[in-house]
Amino acid sequence: MEGPERPSIERQGVVDLMMDENVLHQWFLSCFGPVQGEMAWRQFAELPDSIRGQMLSQDADQLPDPSQMQALMQAFAGGGMGSFGGMQASMEDDGPINVKLARSIALQQANAGQGAHTVTAQDSERMHRAVSGANLWLDTTTDFDPAPGESSALTRAAWVEDTIDEWAKFAAPVAASMNDALAAVISERLGDAIDGEITGMFAGPVPIPIPDDMKDPRQLMKLFAKTSYAMQLGQAAGAMSKEVLGSFDQGIALLGNAAGGLIMENVEDYAKSLDLDVTEVTEFLALREQAHARLFASVPWLMPRFSALIGKYARGISIDLDAMEEQLRDASALDPESLAGAVNLTNVGITDTEEQREALRSIETLLALVEGWVDTVLWRAGMAHLPHLDQLREMTRRERAVGGPAELTFESLLGLQLRPKRIREAADLWERITREQGLEARDAMWSHPDLLPVLPQEAGEDEAEQPKPKGDRIDWDAELSKLLDDDGSGEGPQEEQPAD
Repeated sequence: MEGPERPSIERQGVVDLMMDENVLHQWFLSCFGPVQGEMAWRQFAELPDSIRGQMLSQDADQLPDPSQMQALMQAFAGGGMGSFGGMQASMEDDGPINVKLARSIALQQANAGQGAHTVTAQDSERMHRAVSGANLWLDTTTDFDPAPGESSALTRAAWVEDTIDEWAKFAAPVAASMNDALAAVISERLGDAIDGEITGMFAGPVPIPIPDDMKDPRQLMKLFAKTSYAMQLGQAAGAMSKEVLGSFDQGIALLGNAAGGLIMENVEDYAKSLDLDVTEVTEFLALREQAHARLFASVPWLMPRFSALIGKYARGISIDLDAMEEQLRDASALDPESLAGAVNLTNVGITDTEEQREALRSIETLLALVEGWVDTVLWRAGMAHLPHLDQLREMTRRERAVGGPAELTFESLLGLQLRPKRIREAADLWERITREQGLEARDAMWSHPDLLPVLPQEAGEDEAEQPKPKGDRIDWDAELSKLLDDDGSGEGPQEEQPAD
């Protein structure tokens, strides 16, 4: 005869008035396994009654998800699940971000819901057929050769695996500044306000046992800064994996594969959302992807230029120590989630320096020129083959100008909008150059950054102001950006202009 069933945190939900101790006990076991879980439970039982009562007064559904805790522990573990042998190594490794943790969290989110997705033979065949057709069409509209290699039919998880290191590289200067500022605030300002004797690393309201040599608050803060930033990076990458359609969606080359690739699960969802045939949508996205791939493969200075500009912007960010101190004093516990506000640039970053304004102008201009060139090339290549080309172009333009929730999350990590603000202007410029000088002369302008055309009104333009409408034409990208920058009280445009 079986004994009484122990309550499960996955089934328990909200507990009336007070959390059942059995629920918390099971949560420890679910997170850390039988040995470490029992250790944590015994430590909890030894806490003062007032602290235990405060913890048990919380709803059970406020406990961190066991799978997330497992990912956190695996990132720290040097000798297996639940081991803390890797915590010191995590603090002493070269980078300012725990990339292993970021990758683990991002993969968890990418695979959430239906589990790990696989690319079917049908998906792969549809993508490769679309890429083959796209390259044939592009041969007539650009002087650049196809990128070397074969495009990849990606899953969300594969996109995370192939891009997370690049995101971490871009974010590293910001993370390093955050870590230094956090250490300064703790040592120079808060001093003994964090009272020295920390009995555990907190995960929400629950203490987890750690070695004695890791109980120094300053050491823990250094660890938590890396961990908190990594968790945010992982969550953002995981969220973006459900939105991106191709490897060049952010306008830069992130994959090691120069030929790029499409995230087939997202492509299918995108086609359904537009109520368009998935084959045509795949062909359009393959055309856009291959136009990017040709450009970046044929212009060797382009991606290094982006990397240098993004690095320059990130290195110029300074941290408001007063704001960080306030965020730390408001933190409810020493855990990465509670400390997240202290490493969020929206709360503590100072990004309005002349050096950064210059870098931002250069990034936005270069992004606009890239996206404008791609827009021009794909329109000429696809107009005879894709019935809904104009609709798809217009949708892409708006999405790039506005950005999705995941891109907004990256802004809080990088302090930077990787979104062009002048795609239409750049596309008009490239189209005029193509008509007047031909595609060979147009593409030859990418041979050196000094040869690139200048966008109209760029010289001396105040980037803080929205671009003005030209004549009777309304710049809908600017209007949408203005609307989003407001408090959300205004009404949007009532009628959209068709694509040029």
